[in-house]
Amino acid sequence: MDKTTALRALAALGQDTRLEVFRLLVRTGAAGLPAGEIASRLGIIQNTMSAHLKVLDHAGLVRAEREGRSIRYVADMTGFRDLLAYLMEDCCNGAPELCQPVIQAVTCNC
Repeated sequence: MDKTTALRALAALGQDTRLEVFRLLVRTGAAGLPAGEIASRLGIIQNTMSAHLKVLDHAGLVRAEREGRSIRYVADMTGFRDLLAYLMEDCCNGAPELCQPVIQAVTCNC
């Protein structure tokens, strides 16, 4: 991941609604949720939700999967892990073993 991509992802997560959307999608796992259901669960109008989902998609934090007439969104855990790896690339002053608890905490089989 390069600096520009990392900044895009951090900016996407730096907004309250988008952070809530991403956290909701992380909780739902690989099944994801349709855009309308995300909007309903978070109490946000669908037009606004579409804009937020587009930002998260462009930042590489969610994936859109078409299902007939609706679109299902899933947290892109690879994109999120890439962001964390970028942030921790030079961690612990050359002693990456000190970061193992953090790395293990964010490792999942999704």
